[in-house]
Amino acid sequence: MAGTLKTRRWLRASADVLLPVLEVCGGTGPRLVVTAGVHGDEYEGVRALYELFEECGELRGELILAPVVNPEAHRAVSRVNPVDGANLARVFPGDADGTISGRIAAAVARELIEGASFYIDLHSGGVRYAMPSMAGYWLGDARAREAALAFGAPVIWGHPHIEPGRTISVAKERGIPFLYVEAWGAGRIRRDELLMMKRGVRNVMRHLSMLDGALEVPSPPLRLTGAGNTDDGISAGCDGFLLLEAALLDSVSLGQRLGRLVDLQGVTVEEYFAPRAGVVALTHEMPIVAKGDTLFLLADIER
Repeated sequence: MAGTLKTRRWLRASADVLLPVLEVCGGTGPRLVVTAGVHGDEYEGVRALYELFEECGELRGELILAPVVNPEAHRAVSRVNPVDGANLARVFPGDADGTISGRIAAAVARELIEGASFYIDLHSGGVRYAMPSMAGYWLGDARAREAALAFGAPVIWGHPHIEPGRTISVAKERGIPFLYVEAWGAGRIRRDELLMMKRGVRNVMRHLSMLDGALEVPSPPLRLTGAGNTDDGISAGCDGFLLLEAALLDSVSLGQRLGRLVDLQGVTVEEYFAPRAGVVALTHEMPIVAKGDTLFLLADIER
């Protein structure tokens, strides 16, 4: 392999918004782009990219890392941008003349995602939710499925549709294979999930022949299918305190009670039941719930 060059630079999303970009260039080869921090309360991917940049040696091609693509939300420890209240993961491909979130999305789409040979977006459950340690992909792209298996996460989740507004929907529209990655969350960086993300990115680099060596896949994954839109899960009809009765990755049956919401006196105000049999793929781990919050999302086991 040829020698590599490491650089740190800023991507200007607008006059007052700069996004950090870390680049490792090793000559001819694929261009792997990895982003993190789309939601400001998700930290596993941010640290994973800092460490990957520091640890990366020689490679073929380019590794482009954007660890914090939503700086204002990052500083505010918020899922949404506090300036315009927008969820950055719902506004892609953005608007260069729009609000701060629209401008960030437009810059990330134009300057990072559109030039990628392969794209990975790192996420987690943030401070409110829990998600399984997983790699998600579009069922319509065999290249993405192969990369999901190579990534080595405990769970892979194939989706028949990719909702508009996402970073990955930009990649899909341009024919770029992609993965998105989730970790448990809860506002803390668990060592096993940090290692999962770093190992997974390196595995994809090996899969793309950017690095030599065998894949490091600890065990065959649990394979899930189904829609992955968290906005379409079971949601709260009012404020309250959530008592969970189902845990992440539990198999549940039709009509099984998943949890209940109580008021300040502990009186049950809502109950939540599984609308079908499936696997619990998201839970609202923070007990304090606001009206409209997604509480549960179900997936199916691949047959």
